[in-house]
Amino acid sequence: MTDFVGAVDQGTTSTRFMIFDHSGNEVGRHQLEHQQILPRAGWVEHNPLEIWERTQTVVRTALNTHNLAAPDLAALGITNQRETTVVWNRHTGRPYYNAIVWQDTRTDRIATALERDGRGEVIRRKAGLPPATYFSAGKIQWILENVDGVRAAAERGEAVFGTTDTWLLWHLTGGTDGGAHVTDPTNASRTMLMNLETLDWDDELLSFFDIPRAMLPRIVASSDPHAYGSTLPHGPFGGPVRITGDLGDQQAATVGQVCFAPGEAKNTYGTGNFMLLNTGTDIVRSEAGLLTTVCYHFAGSAPVYALEGSIAVTGSAVQWLRDQLKIISNAAQSENLARQVDDNGGVYFVPAFSGLFAPYWRSDARGAIVGLSRYNTDAHIARATLEAICYQSRDVAEAMAQDSGVALECLKVDGGVTVNELCMQLQADILGVPVSRPVVAETTALGAAYAAGLAVGFWRDTDELRENWNESRRWQPSWSPQQRATGYAAWRKAVHRTLNWIEV
Repeated sequence: MTDFVGAVDQGTTSTRFMIFDHSGNEVGRHQLEHQQILPRAGWVEHNPLEIWERTQTVVRTALNTHNLAAPDLAALGITNQRETTVVWNRHTGRPYYNAIVWQDTRTDRIATALERDGRGEVIRRKAGLPPATYFSAGKIQWILENVDGVRAAAERGEAVFGTTDTWLLWHLTGGTDGGAHVTDPTNASRTMLMNLETLDWDDELLSFFDIPRAMLPRIVASSDPHAYGSTLPHGPFGGPVRITGDLGDQQAATVGQVCFAPGEAKNTYGTGNFMLLNTGTDIVRSEAGLLTTVCYHFAGSAPVYALEGSIAVTGSAVQWLRDQLKIISNAAQSENLARQVDDNGGVYFVPAFSGLFAPYWRSDARGAIVGLSRYNTDAHIARATLEAICYQSRDVAEAMAQDSGVALECLKVDGGVTVNELCMQLQADILGVPVSRPVVAETTALGAAYAAGLAVGFWRDTDELRENWNESRRWQPSWSPQQRATGYAAWRKAVHRTLNWIEV
């Protein structure tokens, strides 16, 4: 048996390739950022060709650095930023437009119109999602309506759509020469076009956005030994590697955190925050502003569903301190700066740069820093930024408890922000429950590797994966109940100040 499994993790700000051994330990990686294209306020784009070029480079570099080649990999998994929308020509491989990123808000009028005329309730019932700028369907509609020639090309069967997993899978398996045009249910369930019960594209939902069905990829299981194909000899792997796993990034992190039992939850801290609660084979309809989504679908088994709370801006708020305010020079400095003060000094920062996602779903909201006085310093703003990450997660945790009837007992955390010890302590304080970080904090790539490895027998079953999970650090809450309640009440007051800022 070959010794390793690879995972391509195509994220919002960077692409990386990681290699794992049978114990789930990282053997090697390489990572490169790509450009964030911001044509106007609220618009966020990526260059799909740059993403494909970065993917090839990180694969080649990681393999070469560790003297590995295609025969050393038992399988390959893909994980990706979800909802981000690419439309390209199947004959030339050229995108018709930049990828429209999940954070982009240009489709707010499309989402508002769906809500106003009642179609929003159909989307909630069938797709488990509220009409929102976040999801892919409105982005596809915008490209069809605003980019010359795309509508006609789609009707001729030339223009095809995919999230970034589909874009990379197509290239890795041949591109214009027979590349596989596929996705998995975790990504398809983020489009507003897939029926949660059938795990197939829904004609009524397609009609809402006037999207030709022929544009869409085939939906196959998240972990499957045969559905995706293999990499090509002339590609970045230099030989055939079986592609057997595909998961949207947050579902991949849930698998990486081995949340395989109903009631188990994780929270990933990246560009945004994403908390998922495994609900088993039951489709749980949210009444509290959460999303109902596919958690994973392993071939030969029933699909597993989840409730998700998606938060648009958390780690990217720290980037904003660095890049726009320039009060820190790197993300790690946010912790040192915030530690200079004992509390937030009455300052609350609601980073609603792209509106508010779960549980509010308000595209009219915009960011606000409130409670400022002459006493406050940049350290208070840094601490308020870390607290904003944690308060937004509490909003989601409260909604999950309301929908599921199960109170959170411990929160498993992962992602880049978890290296910030102060932020994780604040998360425990604000939630009032312990926070647990695993030894392998980059669980998104690990989950994609697990999905791929399970499909080929590299790992026997999910019980074997559980044996790989080990805790690195646990934070216990230290705030009093009164301190927690007072802080949360002020946070909710600050959130209210951000609403109705934009006319939609």
